[in-house]
Amino acid sequence: MSSWPTDAFRFALVGNPNCGKTALFNMLTGKRQKVANYPGVTVESKRGRLITPAGRKMVAIDLPGTYSLRGRSPDEAVTRNAILGKLADESAMDLIVCIADATNLRLSLRLVLELKLTGIPVMLALNMVDIATARGIEIDMTRLSERLGIPVIPTIAVDKGGTADLLEAIDKAAAEKNTASAPNWHEQTADEVRTTHLHVNRILEDCVTIPAGNDVWTRRIDNVLLHPVWGLLVLLMVLFLIFQAVFSWSTPAMDAIKAGFDAAGEYVKLNFPTGMLSSLIADGILAGVGSVIVFLPQILVLFFFIILLEDFGYMARAAFLMDRIIGGVGLHGRSFIPLLSSFACAIPGIMATRVIDNRRQRLATIMIAPLMTCSARIPVYTLIIAAFVPDTHVLGFVNLQGIVMFGLYAAGIISAFLVAWAFRLFVWSGKSEPFIMELPSYKRPSLRSVGINVVQRAFVFLQRAGTTILSMMILIWFLATVPGAPEGATEPAIHYSFAGMIGHALQPLLAPIGFNWQIAVALIPGMAAREVAVGAMATVYALGNDESSLGTTIATHWSLGTALALLAWYVFAPQCASTLSVVRRETNSWRWPLAMFAYLTALAYIAAWIVYHTTLLLT
Repeated sequence: MSSWPTDAFRFALVGNPNCGKTALFNMLTGKRQKVANYPGVTVESKRGRLITPAGRKMVAIDLPGTYSLRGRSPDEAVTRNAILGKLADESAMDLIVCIADATNLRLSLRLVLELKLTGIPVMLALNMVDIATARGIEIDMTRLSERLGIPVIPTIAVDKGGTADLLEAIDKAAAEKNTASAPNWHEQTADEVRTTHLHVNRILEDCVTIPAGNDVWTRRIDNVLLHPVWGLLVLLMVLFLIFQAVFSWSTPAMDAIKAGFDAAGEYVKLNFPTGMLSSLIADGILAGVGSVIVFLPQILVLFFFIILLEDFGYMARAAFLMDRIIGGVGLHGRSFIPLLSSFACAIPGIMATRVIDNRRQRLATIMIAPLMTCSARIPVYTLIIAAFVPDTHVLGFVNLQGIVMFGLYAAGIISAFLVAWAFRLFVWSGKSEPFIMELPSYKRPSLRSVGINVVQRAFVFLQRAGTTILSMMILIWFLATVPGAPEGATEPAIHYSFAGMIGHALQPLLAPIGFNWQIAVALIPGMAAREVAVGAMATVYALGNDESSLGTTIATHWSLGTALALLAWYVFAPQCASTLSVVRRETNSWRWPLAMFAYLTALAYIAAWIVYHTTLLLT
């Protein structure tokens, strides 16, 4: 964006969640976008460049969805402050384009009237007018523009050419731009809110005609999707299909990425002089970064479905349905989406908690997100289950290893709800706020917009997780390599490294839960990413990275109690520096990541102790 004029016309896209705002932004700007954090906060700034039909270079800013400017959540606060120019190194907007769902105008009109109070020029973009027309909804655009006192432009964000009128109106606003006074806004009083609500009702009665039975199909679908029994069954089926896709669709890409990093590591070892540099590149950087990037396909598949269902209008209904279940333990209905994201990785799940207005419920969701079984645990689970659980079938068709894997997932979910309930009971006592939301209309998703959002999520994930993992892996490599083995050493070099020394020092502490010093050493690189522990154990046992040989070895050297205790440990284990780093950024405090590390470590140790000694007693 450096080639754009510094004084380029800047307009903000503002609207309620699920109004098609991001799809419209993607249609206006295409690939000319960048995502970054606003200065001083952890909410993304999505900006795009565009050239209008008149040849003007402009900057569009896609602000987080909001119902008002009150700033009850981090997203809403950023939207308000960005509009008013109260963020560091930011000036107020030249124009506000409020996006409204033409099939559901009530909440959008309240936001429009509030935006007008800022003194910044405002225009209303009526999105999804094609759906409104198909439903027989008649909107008098001219009359609506007169009543609001601002331009009203119809748009169709998912169709090419559906933004031509909007671009023309923005061009006209830029041509008529005047030096405006500083924005001035105050939070409305209760009386002002009631007055605004009545005003919106009068505008709707005067300008919008909705035929009787207009939402008959929406109500019929919602009668099933929001039903306490059928709706839950549909949700479980949707989740089952999503996770099947996450693990089946992503396998070829994951295998290709793993093969690529393995080949790069072998190339370095074969073509670089043997020494510290080749070891750093192959065993530290390539192995460490590869261990994270290999799970990117799973994350992208999961986000593809989440964004697709969000655009379709289903995710809001899933959140509403889940509120009946998770509300009892003090969580918010919107906690469902972050917790679902955490099955791929806790990092995007924690970042997704920004949609939760209530700070207490947002913190509770952040604190339990790591208890969802993320994809990084899968290599550890698979290794131990394959080594100790027979590959047999129960009732002739249910795989016993699959039952154990499902049990580990279920243990994480149940533990998360119990921890949330404990937080509500002992930390944040008090009645939870009711979950009130406007269900969006069902609409046709824009695959182009979904694709752009998925790619952006990939870059955000790689940027935030990859940098931390890279630095941690270099540190772990150093600890596992220095000092080198002495002359005439008969043991693997790791025995003489700092990591080996730490492992032996930790063994007395871990012995009560059945862990040997090799496991202690493997837990150290697991601080960077849980799945790195598999490679670390292979190194400790001097077997390279051959996981099949590693499985045979641990089956020989470990007891069943040790194996089950390690599985229990990893249900709770807080060993992911990237997650703790993201919690620090999201909460703007070290208090919460330290509390998370402490309580998860305690739960992991207690669970491993119980499992280990129960197994010893029974066997």
